[in-house]
Amino acid sequence: MQCGLLGEKLGHSYSPQIHRLLGDYAYSLFEVSPDALGAFLRQGDFSGLNVTIPYKKAVIPYCAALSPRAKAVGAVNTIVRRPDGTLIGHNTDYFGFERMLASTGLSAAGKKALVLGSGGAANTAVAVLSAAGAEVVVISRTGENNYQNLDRHADARLLVNTTPVGMFPNVEESPVSLEPFGALEGVLDVIFNPARTKLLMDAQRRGLVTCGGLQMLVSQAKESAEWFTGHAIDDGVIPDILRTIRAQTENIILIGMPGCGKTTVGQILAEKTGRPFRDADAEIEAKAGMSIPEIFARCGEDGFRALETQVLAELGRQSGCIIATGGGCVTRACNYPLLHRNGVLFCLNRGIDHLPTAGRPLSQNGDLQEMYRIRRPLYQRFADVQIDCTGTPEAAAMAILASMEGET
Repeated sequence: MQCGLLGEKLGHSYSPQIHRLLGDYAYSLFEVSPDALGAFLRQGDFSGLNVTIPYKKAVIPYCAALSPRAKAVGAVNTIVRRPDGTLIGHNTDYFGFERMLASTGLSAAGKKALVLGSGGAANTAVAVLSAAGAEVVVISRTGENNYQNLDRHADARLLVNTTPVGMFPNVEESPVSLEPFGALEGVLDVIFNPARTKLLMDAQRRGLVTCGGLQMLVSQAKESAEWFTGHAIDDGVIPDILRTIRAQTENIILIGMPGCGKTTVGQILAEKTGRPFRDADAEIEAKAGMSIPEIFARCGEDGFRALETQVLAELGRQSGCIIATGGGCVTRACNYPLLHRNGVLFCLNRGIDHLPTAGRPLSQNGDLQEMYRIRRPLYQRFADVQIDCTGTPEAAAMAILASMEGET
C-alpha cells in the first residue's frame, strides 16, 4: 500500500513520522505543481492520499465520489483509490478540528468566532464551529468582512487562523494584531510548524487559551489511516502520538549561568538522540569571524547581544535540534519568543562555587554573585523546566529526556 501527502511545497511535513506510528504502510511526500495536479491524480502511483495547501478544493473535480462530510464541508483532505481505480474524497480535517477545539476546553456555543482564511481548512473550521453553536464570521482579503474592517468584530470571543501566515520559515509574521479584540477567550492556529506561531505567543502573553495545529494534524491523520487501511483505530493513540511527535520535533533549548554545563549536556543529548547540536556561542563566533572575547573587546556587550539575537532567531526557526545558549541570552526579553516558538526551555541549575570563569568576559570581569542575583529571575521567567545540574552531566541529560517524553 502506497500512501502519502499531496501538496505544492512540503519541505517540513511531520506527516510521514505520524503515519509510521499509525500503520504498516508506505507514506511519501508528493510535491506536485498546479499544472501537473490532474495528471498525478489520474495516473499517480498511490492508494491513499492526504491533501494539504493549496489543493483541498482543487482535488474535488477529480474525485468520482465524495463522502457526505466532504460534500457538506466543500473540502477534501483525504483521498482513497477504490478497487475500480476511481477516487473517493473524504474530509478528516473535520474530526481533527473538532478534537482541537475540544482539547482547549472552550465552549463555542453562542459566541462570535472569527475564522481567518477562505480555503479548505477555513471551510472545515466554519462547519465545526457552526455545529458547536458559534456565530461564525469568515475574514478574507476581499470579502465583506476583511482585514481592513476587523474593528467591527471587536466583540469576537474566539479566533481561528487557517491561513499559512506565520508558517515556517516566515515565523515572524502574524495574520492579525490581537489588540482590537478585548473580549477574546481563545486563539487556535492550524499551523503546526512552528509549534507556537507569533499569533499564539501574542495570545499567550494575554493569558488566553491557545492551541496549535499539531493536535489537529495528528487527529485527522488517525482518521485518514482508518480510511487507508479499512481498520478502526482507537482514539487513545492520539495523545501518545502527540507526545512522541512533540518530543521528536520541538527543540531542546538549554539556558543557565555561564559554565553550568549547557554545552556538555547538549552534546550528550545529541549523542543519545541523534539530533543535531547547535552551540549559540560557536554560531556567533562563526558569524562574526572572531572569538567572543574579541567581540566584547571590539563591539562591547551591546554589540554582542545584538549579534546573539540574530543567531538565536536563526536557530529558533529550526526544529528537532539541541540548542545551547549563552548565559546572558535571558537579558534580552526579545530572545524568549525566538526560542520558545519551537522549543522547550530547560534551565540548568548549578551552584555558583562550581561555575568556571575562564574565557567568559563577564564572569571574569564582574561580580559573579551579583550577576546570578540579577539573572536568576530572568532564567525562571524563560524556563519551562528547571534541571538540577549539581550531579553528572549524564544525569542532567537523562532528566531532560524524561521531561520531554512526558510532555503532553
